[in-house]
Amino acid sequence: MNEQEAELQNPFPSPPSNYTNYATSSIGPQSLDRQDKPRVDLILQEGHYNVFGDTWFVKETIPTLAELGGHQLYPADPGFDRRPALLAILRSFLVSYSTLTSSLLVPPASLSSTAPAEWQQHVDWVTILSQNILAAANDLRPVQARGHLEHIMKQQLDLRRGETNAINLKCDSLETQLTCLRGSAKEVHTESIFKNADLPTTRHERSENALYPARLLNVTFDNMLHWAEEL
Repeated sequence: MNEQEAELQNPFPSPPSNYTNYATSSIGPQSLDRQDKPRVDLILQEGHYNVFGDTWFVKETIPTLAELGGHQLYPADPGFDRRPALLAILRSFLVSYSTLTSSLLVPPASLSSTAPAEWQQHVDWVTILSQNILAAANDLRPVQARGHLEHIMKQQLDLRRGETNAINLKCDSLETQLTCLRGSAKEVHTESIFKNADLPTTRHERSENALYPARLLNVTFDNMLHWAEEL
């Protein structure tokens, strides 16, 4: 029996010994056509199915403390307000812990006494209260996960907004620099037009124009704009 259960729980179990009864040679094509399709709705009705010897639920739910065999002291229905019951559990836990510390100072009973020790009752009750507190905290896991996800999404949104603002500020700075470069290019183009219009007639004028090379005077306005856009 143990070998059979181990084989069922194996991720790649061997086929059953009676698989030879369902070979193609023993089953005709007509009998295969008459077979009914498996009913998937039965799985939905029962709410679980068995695979490899384990039971899997269609809808994953967190089992309650009562379903796990514990003593549940708060309402199982999440629609009810659990705060009064949880506050009562917390107060009882504090009182029981205080009583437990006091009972530990009591001298031990005689060897002939068969009555259970007082501290043992307090330990059992504190254990039940602790189980209820842990179970109530586990019920809040989905709410905690939802709140954590919202916090992460808000952080990502704030980060993207900050990056977008930084890009917009950089674009504005580049636009200002390009505007200044376009203005400088227009001034250079205007000066070059006036200098080309006043041709040198004397030796003194030719010596002054020698300070401006011909390749600078041949720079057009379009060349300056192209250079400014490259920057």
